[in-house]
Amino acid sequence: MAETSNLIQSTQKVLHKALDMLGYDEGMYDLIKEPSRVLTVRIPVRMDDGSVQVFTGYRAQHSDAAGPTKGGIRFHPDVDRDEVIALSMWMTLKAGIVNLPYGGGKGGVICNPKELSQREIEGIARGYIRAISQFVGPLKDIPAPDVYTNAQVMSWMLDEYSMKHNDNPLEFITGKPLALGGSKGRNTATAMGAVICVKKALEKRNIKMEDARVVVQGFGNAGSFISKILFDAGAKIVGVSRSTRALYHKDGIDIDYIIENKDKGIDAEALGVEVLTNEELLESECDILIPAAIANQITVGNAHDIKADIIVEAANGPTTEEATEILTERGKLLVPDVLASAGGVTVSYFEWVQNKTGYYWEEDEIQELLEEKMSKSFDEIYDFHDARQVDMRLAAYVVGIRKTAEAIRYRNWA
Repeated sequence: MAETSNLIQSTQKVLHKALDMLGYDEGMYDLIKEPSRVLTVRIPVRMDDGSVQVFTGYRAQHSDAAGPTKGGIRFHPDVDRDEVIALSMWMTLKAGIVNLPYGGGKGGVICNPKELSQREIEGIARGYIRAISQFVGPLKDIPAPDVYTNAQVMSWMLDEYSMKHNDNPLEFITGKPLALGGSKGRNTATAMGAVICVKKALEKRNIKMEDARVVVQGFGNAGSFISKILFDAGAKIVGVSRSTRALYHKDGIDIDYIIENKDKGIDAEALGVEVLTNEELLESECDILIPAAIANQITVGNAHDIKADIIVEAANGPTTEEATEILTERGKLLVPDVLASAGGVTVSYFEWVQNKTGYYWEEDEIQELLEEKMSKSFDEIYDFHDARQVDMRLAAYVVGIRKTAEAIRYRNWA
């Protein structure tokens, strides 16, 4: 709880600075610093053994001034109210950065899917939607997958919402399978968005992709896709890690082998790689460091020892406020999480548009549109950072919150 409370406080601090730079008063900050509403729900589920277990869930809607709120739903034992609040605020920023007609939303249920059957997970998914059904909808709040939820979970949620409302609005939820109106390119969207940011950052530092030495901390969905895409593009992936250990080799690692064997167990000695801790990996020799695991990985304790010239945050909140200042002072180019991980919500928006129009795009069209939006957003943030001599995180917050603040002003809410 303390960690997520700190994330809220650090987010609020940067938001305050961003609104000051945009010329808004305390009334605007007072409205934006917390979600418009946070819903707590209790979900009874009949378990496989016949007992009834009650799960707690949350849904935070940060601001609907610029449009319906939008954001994922995670199923995880560590979900808490403060985490959901912080993530909803970041979703507002992401939507603003890539200029989507959304505010931020986020949801979660406290549970451990690894200990549940598919039938029990379905019960939680359907129960959650029943509990929040009056507060969500295609023009109110549009859910999506997140940690330990996927296209199947979205399908159950869509079906439950359809039965509850006697309707079948495919645009109610995104991250669905293709058979239910899902978008091509959605599975790799977050990773592709981060890779586009890597390419733009390399251009700014005059480094060729084939000369880039990359470390990826975290080898989950985003980290593994990012590693594979960069590896195929010619970059040298010198380090990767999972929760327990990291692998490093200065001449590069065969990512295809790592992906193929990650669940079978990798013999580091046979592969000829060095075994490091996650902490050691962060400080290893490389050009690009991509934290794709958990929050608070780069802190005041190790920021002076980061050797990478470019840091691209694929995880949520991996760098503390103090560490951001240190890295900026050291001349490092830090691409903040609200920009680097905006690919997911962007392709979710494409899915929503396709569902509303009934016309579906090919994957190459999706990739082209994603590259256009992410590149434009990167350039806008980088130019603001360069012109105003502020760190990239503050520049991203200024760009990200501007649309919501303007919408609030025009509505005369603050």
